Amino acid sequence: MNRKLREIGWKPFFEQQVEVEDPASIIIARVSAHHRSQVLLLGEAGEFHVPVQLAESAGSIAVGDWVVLNADDQRVIQRLERTTLLHRKASGEEVKAQTMAANVDTIFIVSSCNEDFNLSRMERYLALALQAEITPVIVLTKSDLCDDAAELRQQAQQLHNGVVVETVDARCPQQAEVLSMWCGLGQTVALMGSSGVGKSTLANTLGVGDLATGGIREQDGKGRHTTTARSLHLLPSGGVLVDNPGIRELQLPACEEGISDLFDDIIQLGTQCKFRDCSHEEDVGCEIQGALESGDLDERRWQSFQKLNAEQAHNSRTLAERRERDRNLSKMYREVIASKKRRPGG
Repeated sequence: MNRKLREIGWKPFFEQQVEVEDPASIIIARVSAHHRSQVLLLGEAGEFHVPVQLAESAGSIAVGDWVVLNADDQRVIQRLERTTLLHRKASGEEVKAQTMAANVDTIFIVSSCNEDFNLSRMERYLALALQAEITPVIVLTKSDLCDDAAELRQQAQQLHNGVVVETVDARCPQQAEVLSMWCGLGQTVALMGSSGVGKSTLANTLGVGDLATGGIREQDGKGRHTTTARSLHLLPSGGVLVDNPGIRELQLPACEEGISDLFDDIIQLGTQCKFRDCSHEEDVGCEIQGALESGDLDERRWQSFQKLNAEQAHNSRTLAERRERDRNLSKMYREVIASKKRRPGG
């Protein structure tokens, strides 16, 4: 296996998908950034740009994707099957999925220990990661801005059984060293979090180069938005990092498995209710209401579960309806075209 490709995430899973008689006739590369007219790729020979039309000639692509190009004209002839795919509901009123990154091994969910600290928001990121079967790691930054960072860390650890939570000063290489085990040779890690929580500072400390960073607004403790586009960067440790723009609004797409995994304690409680059709409100023998009254189940967590479950269910139905409309429209276009060809002189 080529070491240069391995350093940017090349694995046997991808290699076995490439079947070509003449290796010199193709170029294997990974999508590093996707701009409006150009796509930046990383390959054995380094970085190079390809027009979007050539890059997407074999289908839509996302940052982190592996593609096979024709060496002669740099046209993509194959997008390799993905190990993981991270996506969310696109911002705006229209319900459609937005691909965020492909082939990610670990997500660093970054939150600062100031006014930005929000357990319900972390649960959204955790649900996305679990749905995509990507390892989540919660990274708490700016611990100097709170009185008890250890307490915040403990709260974050209770969000999901076994989730790793690290508290770091994003400016300190020695403290960021605790994240190195997820940044080794061939590993792909993605940074996710709100604007200004220290993602770019952390990325710089991990060694990606010199990303722009912003200070903190005094009035609300929030940082200024700096990263404006999703991009992939080489790490000196041998892995790659996907830097994502700060997310102001994270809505879940179809995410039933991720939510069930994240809130498995609530799911288990619900199965123990006296009646199978329990509404979990005022029903006799409701285990969830009993756990809320005894304090065994946190009210915030219960409300978060209900909100996220309803949100993903609505978006899932809407996305399914949208796909069905698109399929019907495509079928109609094909029938119209076929009908014209059957006409005399068509």
